[in-house]
Amino acid sequence: MDVFLEIAVILITAKLSGYLSSRLGLPAALGQIIGGIILGPSLLDFVTYDEGVKLIADLGVIMLLFLAGLETDVDEFKNVGLPAFLIASLGVAIPFLFGYAIAIKWGYPQMQALFLGGVMTATSVSLTANVLMELKKLRTRVGAAILAAAVVDDVLGIIILTILVAVNTKGTVYVQDIGIILAEIAAFFIISALLGREAVKRLLRTSHKINLPETVTTVAMAIMLVFAYLAKHFQIAAITGAYLAGILVAGSDDARKITDKIVTIGYAFFIPIFLVGVGAETNVRVVFAAGIFAFIYSFLAVLGKVLGCSVGALLSKFNPKEALQIGIGMIPRMEVGLIMANIGLAEGVLDRGAFSIAIAMVMATTLVTPPLLKWAFAKD
Repeated sequence: MDVFLEIAVILITAKLSGYLSSRLGLPAALGQIIGGIILGPSLLDFVTYDEGVKLIADLGVIMLLFLAGLETDVDEFKNVGLPAFLIASLGVAIPFLFGYAIAIKWGYPQMQALFLGGVMTATSVSLTANVLMELKKLRTRVGAAILAAAVVDDVLGIIILTILVAVNTKGTVYVQDIGIILAEIAAFFIISALLGREAVKRLLRTSHKINLPETVTTVAMAIMLVFAYLAKHFQIAAITGAYLAGILVAGSDDARKITDKIVTIGYAFFIPIFLVGVGAETNVRVVFAAGIFAFIYSFLAVLGKVLGCSVGALLSKFNPKEALQIGIGMIPRMEVGLIMANIGLAEGVLDRGAFSIAIAMVMATTLVTPPLLKWAFAKD
């Protein structure tokens, strides 16, 4: 199919399926993902989702997390620093143990079992952020805790992945390798915090001097992309950089105007393509082909995040309902889980069968999160 026609079909599908989902009392994001599943290889196989469309989808997820940063209550974010670390730590440890234990019990080799445990640790809150914005729950203590914990989770996931790759390739792991990674991550956050806020404000103020349409919005988007690039350079997920850029831009005088413009640009074009793309790149036949172990593994992936993050939240003085909401918000693996699974495949640790199981888990956690979040926040 011609790329222009494909994008047109994706956009119309996104809006129609999102609308139908909303009319049924479900998050629009879930409808858009289901619309993508219908268009993709699971059913119609109507869209190819080539590199050009994937690039637009990647920009959509970057923009989504930038918006999440713009909508974050910075004071609330600061207050959940220590709780976020506890939530993320238990939300990584328990799924890892679950994944490793069930893989060993099922007869997988030691290294494969470790990687299957590692893939379970990943959290990607781009979908959660979208649903929370839709439910108007992002600027809450729970929303701030989920997003802050996701940042910590990203760092912990990188460390685990580094250790697993090192053990697989070298047979051992060196402390200095982990030390270098931690130093790079720390440098990114410290430089961003110390220099970023003032630099961002100055850039946005200067942009007012350029008398062209939407210059301020253009500069804000450039800042978003630069932070996404820097995050990748420092071995952190690009979405984490975009989220941090949003927090920094939120402290400027132009924050409200920029937010309105990004909402218009993002939800008119980029974000719907990302959400439909999640479904279009999902092949539900993989789940059935992977067998009963895939279902057990996926169930434990959901349970592990909910249990680990909820316990961490309870220990951080959140009430039981808030703890459950946080646990559910941390369920999706999405692109972070896919990256870890692909690295396992590239390193020769995961064979195609084990890789399919990891993909099935990523798909399952993506699909169950929107309705579970809607249920968890229903009485708020």
